Amino acid sequence: MDQKKSSKPRVVIIGGGFGGLQVAKNLKNAPVDVLLLDKHNYHTFQPLLYQVAAGSIAADSIGFPIRRIFTKQHNFRFALAEVQQVNPENNTLTTDIGTIYYDYLIIATGSNTNFFGNKEIEHFAMPMKNIPEALNLRSLILQNLEKSLVSKDPEEKAALMTFVVVGGGPTGVELSGALAEMRQLILMKDYHGLRKHNMKVYLVEGKPELLAAFSPAASTKAKKFLTDMDVTIFNGVHVQSYDGIELKIDDGTTILTRNVLWAAGVKGEVPAGIPETNITKGQRIQTDEIGKVKGYSNIFAIGDVAAVITTETPNGHPGVAQVAIQQGKHLAKNLIRTLNGEPTIPFKYNDKGSLATIGRNKAVADIGRIHLQGFIAWVIWGVVHIMSLAGFTNKGTIFFSWAISYFTKNSDNRLIVRYFDIETRMTDPESR
Repeated sequence: MDQKKSSKPRVVIIGGGFGGLQVAKNLKNAPVDVLLLDKHNYHTFQPLLYQVAAGSIAADSIGFPIRRIFTKQHNFRFALAEVQQVNPENNTLTTDIGTIYYDYLIIATGSNTNFFGNKEIEHFAMPMKNIPEALNLRSLILQNLEKSLVSKDPEEKAALMTFVVVGGGPTGVELSGALAEMRQLILMKDYHGLRKHNMKVYLVEGKPELLAAFSPAASTKAKKFLTDMDVTIFNGVHVQSYDGIELKIDDGTTILTRNVLWAAGVKGEVPAGIPETNITKGQRIQTDEIGKVKGYSNIFAIGDVAAVITTETPNGHPGVAQVAIQQGKHLAKNLIRTLNGEPTIPFKYNDKGSLATIGRNKAVADIGRIHLQGFIAWVIWGVVHIMSLAGFTNKGTIFFSWAISYFTKNSDNRLIVRYFDIETRMTDPESR
């Protein structure tokens, strides 16, 4: 990587998620050189990953090339790279493409699935934090339905058609709803010989209620929607173990299943080189109120990987896209203020509300003091998600995909484009 220093300060951003993109965009006219690093060359719209996994939409409709976003920004560069180490003592990064120098470093690496140290569950359960993982999950779901058609063993057939979603936050609730809709609308159309009542969908949540961060009304309504869709819900329990066949819950329940979908927790993706003393609960980097990492004057962290610990936010801000977007915009302004010798302004999160969809015409929305459920909330959810997508093409693709699916009650995206082997965690595009 070219290490020639320019007359302008170099701002290096690790991560092309919501926060990293906003920092880069809002530095467009600043007297800096911006370099964004990511191990993928595209931005992922993570809130719709579950629809890729369920075969409702195509994977490339929620990804957008990072370079294309910044075509007209002349102080911006992108490099496809994996950061291996942060070296604060000499303001450099060790990466797989060489050593990179920075004047200001923004860590916006997001989060990854948290299996809470259970290696067996980590091996056999399916995470869903990026597009490759969502495609793996889609393959596994479809492969197991295909296997269930030809299985002669009633116990194996039941396990192949049993789906357990672990985690009752928005991702878990939305994924459970999508599976229940697949059972209701698709199963008997596509898989002649299978019956709806043989496909089981379970949702396991450790807290006493679903959507714990939502209002009580939204939580209660979401549970009713799922229950009406024949999703079996376990609240106030935890998964003890899963060996690929038997899932054991700490209330004594055992479920035979080949499909465990893990949405129970996240942890920050902290690059090596950040001292352990700066890491707080959820493996997040503790920062001050402008996003600066303790002990450093030129290293910042935002989004899911960061935690602003104050009396108002003892656990940090929630790990949602709006936090990352607002932090990214605010940090860019503070960097410009710093370059101009002006005082920085503490970040204040403006909660614009929470949305979750459970299925067709079913959603919940908390917008300030307004609490909506049902069709209106579902329309709001759809509009907000389409408008938040990067690129006009993706907006149009998702809109028409949803419109076609709504009227036909079907989808064309249930493709096993690469065979997934859960034992080896490998994919083979040539198989089958």
